Amino acid sequence: MPLTPLDIHNKEFTRGFRGYDEDEVNEFLEQVIKDYEIVIRKKKELEREVEHLNERVGHFNNIETTLNKSILVAQETAEGVKTSADKEAELIVKEAEKNADRIINEALETSRRLSSEVEEMKKQAKVFKMRLRMLVQAQVDMIDNDDWDHLLDTQFPHGESTAEEIQTEKDAEKDYVENKS
Repeated sequence: MPLTPLDIHNKEFTRGFRGYDEDEVNEFLEQVIKDYEIVIRKKKELEREVEHLNERVGHFNNIETTLNKSILVAQETAEGVKTSADKEAELIVKEAEKNADRIINEALETSRRLSSEVEEMKKQAKVFKMRLRMLVQAQVDMIDNDDWDHLLDTQFPHGESTAEEIQTEKDAEKDYVENKS
């Protein structure tokens, strides 16, 4: 057990013949007691400071542990968000590709349908043109028919056009048709 300042103060030495000078020993012991008390006080202060510092170190260790856990949670959350975002982006791309395919297919179908309709209209235009040509030709043939000459030679009563006037009109129409062609 360590000595206390009181132990040092109460220490009595046995006296021997021609021993040490009592005043000198007592003075030395007083100095030892003072120095020992200072050392003990400093030791207690240092122990309190060590205890305080240990508490702070413990506090900082707790903060460090909490921060490490928080960092791990944040990393896991970030990974989860990234994975989720990647999946969502993949779904969006797949949906866009499906929509693009659908739009392309619809456009191709519309193009085929329109192309078919255009071809049908061309056929109908050709048929119409041929029929119109045949109709016009039939009308021209009817005009060129000899029956007209017979009508033109007929005499008209009172003030109606004469055959000569009709022939002149017929010649004018013929010239007009030839000039048109």
